[in-house]
Parts: sequence; structure tokens; C-alpha cells
Amino acid sequence: MIELKKVICVLLILVMFFVVAGCVQPDDTGEDEQGIIEEQNELASQREFTASQVNSAVELIEEEGEQAFPQFREKNSQWFHDDFYIFVWRNDGIRMVYPPNVSREGQDTSNLEDFNGKPTGQLFIDIAQSEEGEGWIDYYWPKPDETEPSNKYTFIKAASFDNQTYLVGSGFYVNDYIYTNTLEDVDYTRYGNTSVGYLIHPAKVDRDLDVDFSFTHVIIDAGQSIEPHIMKNPEVYYVLEGEGVLYIEDVPFELSKGKLVHIPANSKQYTENTGDVDLEIFVIDQPAWAKENEQILE
Repeated sequence: MIELKKVICVLLILVMFFVVAGCVQPDDTGEDEQGIIEEQNELASQREFTASQVNSAVELIEEEGEQAFPQFREKNSQWFHDDFYIFVWRNDGIRMVYPPNVSREGQDTSNLEDFNGKPTGQLFIDIAQSEEGEGWIDYYWPKPDETEPSNKYTFIKAASFDNQTYLVGSGFYVNDYIYTNTLEDVDYTRYGNTSVGYLIHPAKVDRDLDVDFSFTHVIIDAGQSIEPHIMKNPEVYYVLEGEGVLYIEDVPFELSKGKLVHIPANSKQYTENTGDVDLEIFVIDQPAWAKENEQILE
């Protein structure tokens, strides 16, 4: 299995290949571009909303001091609803307001770390004490009532009342707005001597991605092969590991790490793993892979 950074680079290269080659072509360019803008605006709107709420909370604290704190704990209010909430610390790291679990208020959180060991507590304090007095930070933190961490993006801003200084913050979970995946999280299906897992397939995610292609990780066992078949749509193979031979209309194309091959639509194809280790391939289908587009040959 290759490193995540390498996977991301390969993903970008292959998607760019499709765009340049014209394999991914929207029916209406104007509508597609508008869809992209709307998706970007949804993320941007949440970022602006979060910063605006923190700014408003800071203004309230600087007017009322700790008398404002009960408002932040009130459920289904502008300050605390769904998985959104405002939290407040003193600048020494003592947690003053934590709506998801008020029993944790009063704790020293200056040494708080995220799931990956990032010193978020000290970083929060550093942001509030910086010259700007505000800033964004990303880290991994569970959503309310969940145990598995998610990528969170949080805005921190300093506040003061009388002689007491605070840091005020709120964040959102970026995966609610942007789809991400890793090979470690892919579910694989076994077909004979081959394992198939979708990094992205519009029919296999719980949101509308506004895409019509699939990106698949295919693993062929050492010394084995994929049976001859025809795809009605074009495909692109990119070899991650191993070696083998891809036959297109019975013409052999050697496969080795880093090799990219475009397979025209309606071409007879089959692949052999000629090595003694797994042959790992990224496969892009446009439109997204569908059983009705595949014909198995005898």
C-alpha cells in the first residue's frame, strides 16, 4: 500500500488527465461551473458563519462578562444547535464554557491534544495571545456523541472583560462539506483472484457529488489475471505497484509502476499479473463504472 500523499498526487494527476484529454465532459459547461461555485460557496458560507458567530460571542462577553455564559449553553439557540457550539476558555487554559458536556467545564485544557497528538490546547492559547488575537486551526476531534475523530476547522478569537482575558472559539467538520476518502477506509469486494475497492463512485456515497466518474483501486493476485471483457466507456489504468501485461484488442502493453494507459471505449481488454507480488492499479471510468456497461467475454 502506498503512502497517502502519493495517493493524493496520483489522484490529482489522473483527474487532470481526464480533463485535458476530454474524457470528462459535462453536458452543459455553464451548469457544471455553477455547481462548482455553489459547492465552494457552501464551504465558504460555513466558514463565514462560524467566524461571525465567534465575533458575536466575543462582543457579548466584552459587554456582559461571564453573565453571558449561560446563553452559550442553551440548546437549540443561535449558540448551540446540531453539532455547532461556542466554547470559552480563560487564557490560562481553564475551560469555562463547553455546551456538549458541561461536566468538563473548569478543567485545565492547556495540554489538550487531538486524536493525532497535535497540541491543540496550547495552539488555541497561542492564537488568542498572538498579535492578531485571532486565527484558524485544523485538527481531529470527535463530533458530539461520536467516538471516531473527524477533521475539524476552528476559529479562535481573544476576548476580555474587566481584568480577565478569554479565548472564544467554534468550528465545523470539513467532511460535512467536502468528500474525502483514503485507501485505508475503502471497502473491498473480492471477485475470484481480484480485489476491487472504490475510492469514489457517485452511487456509493451518501451525498450528491455532481460527478460522473469512478476511481477504483484494483488488486490482482500474483500470477493471476482479469478475464477478457469489453467496457462501453473509456478507462484509464495507472499502475501503483507490481508488473503485468494489459491486452487491448490482443495487443500487449507492459505494465509497471508509474505506467498510465488509456483504454478506448468498446475495446476488448484483459490484464495479466506476470510478477510475484500483487499488481495494484488505479482505474478511472467515465461514466462511473456500471455493470450494464461491462460485457464479459467467453
